[in-house]
Amino acid sequence: MTRQSDPREHLASAKTQAVLRIQHRILIAVREHLREQGFIELLPPIIGPVTDPGARGAKQVDIDYYGHRYKLMTSAILYKQATLLAFDKIFFIAPNIRLEPLETAGTGRHLTEFHQIDVEMAGASRDDIMELLESLVRRVIEETLDTSADTLGEVGRDTAALAKALLVPFGRQTHSSAVGRLHAMGHPQNSDAEIDWQGEVRLASEAEQPFFITDYPKGSRGFYDRENEQQPGSLRNFDLLAPEGYGELCSGSERENDYATIVARIRETGENPAKYAWYLKMAREGIPSSAGFGIGLERFTRYIAGVDSVWQASAYPKIPGEPSP
Repeated sequence: MTRQSDPREHLASAKTQAVLRIQHRILIAVREHLREQGFIELLPPIIGPVTDPGARGAKQVDIDYYGHRYKLMTSAILYKQATLLAFDKIFFIAPNIRLEPLETAGTGRHLTEFHQIDVEMAGASRDDIMELLESLVRRVIEETLDTSADTLGEVGRDTAALAKALLVPFGRQTHSSAVGRLHAMGHPQNSDAEIDWQGEVRLASEAEQPFFITDYPKGSRGFYDRENEQQPGSLRNFDLLAPEGYGELCSGSERENDYATIVARIRETGENPAKYAWYLKMAREGIPSSAGFGIGLERFTRYIAGVDSVWQASAYPKIPGEPSP
């Protein structure tokens, strides 16, 4: 589907308005659920000396900050870990800027400006945070079906298909088993890399419920994902994929909080640890162990509303390579 380039036409569209009402209900359900679980909502930074280096091939945006080279946030991950020095359970609705490769413009899954539901919990394991994530997604689906059935009908959502997500617990498979399935389908997935977006779509097209992919290989993700001590080379992390071909909604992990290990991991990626001076100072002095995740809000809305593309879940969509207001 071609994006409507005229803001007036887009905002005046009955379908846009319906999708944004659904997104509004999603945010209400997210906030209610997390607050009931003891989480506090804070406002994330938008600029900083560094940002998340593991943004899947997207370029970072530099700005001049009083003569210093700062970044617009591609992800608030480092700041989520830092915020645990104040509170044990936190979440942001965080704006992110990523200059995605031009070839992503037609995927229906990528924007250069988007928002994440960013959650972090001190002392949590991967299983703890996956359980929280599953309960959050279920709560959003249940409440949207309950409160917004008419609006879902306006956008043509197959509510029976959406309701199937609630029938059984979310499935799990390892990265290596997902790669094996893709190879059996004839898809040339690199076994040492993240599942590419075409592969995610193929796996998600077979599913009726959301499902997790766990244990991504070391080197495929950022230095902050904790390595599995029992399975060296494997990370204690996961993605959550939406069924019906929608693909990845969320990434998360247990976080590495040991100073020496973080420095070694940064060096392994070819980066200079000096770039992360403020973060490493905190790690050296001690930051809590934790686990967390980030859900793309526009992708989540796309799945819940059943629309073709993430641009339909944004009032002012910015697609890779396309100038827009």
